[in-house]
Amino acid sequence: MIVQINPKDLSYLDAKKFCCLPYPNHPKGCPNYRKKEGCPPNIPRLEEALDLNKEIYLIYTEFNIGEHAERMKRLHSDWSDKQIYCCLYWQPKARKMQRQEEEKSKKEKGINLILTSPEAMGINLVSFMNKIGVKLEWPPRKITRLVSLGGMSK
Repeated sequence: MIVQINPKDLSYLDAKKFCCLPYPNHPKGCPNYRKKEGCPPNIPRLEEALDLNKEIYLIYTEFNIGEHAERMKRLHSDWSDKQIYCCLYWQPKARKMQRQEEEKSKKEKGINLILTSPEAMGINLVSFMNKIGVKLEWPPRKITRLVSLGGMSK
């Protein structure tokens, strides 16, 4: 889905604090923080990358993780829920769908920059998506959504 948005409607967060929050098996937060090129603090904030005076687009796809999990249960009846929902098995297909939608947005909307990690750039996606009526499940059990922002580079 490609939706034009008003950048004034975006919600912001402190990417450093967000990326350093503990989560299962990562008590110090994301291991990519300070290491990966597309992660804070090695990535600019949104307003440093996109021209906010031009059209900005929300680009997202939905992947039915519930159906995927049911199929995995049928194929692997001895697997735990952790194995059934493991991102290694569903993310490649979901990411391919998202890349296709991003390419479509470039052609249809004439944008030249896709931001694939808006939260790393300081955007609070949960809050913003709620504002536009799209609920993000965490952890996802029915539908998971991959979200990008697109527009013109500064």
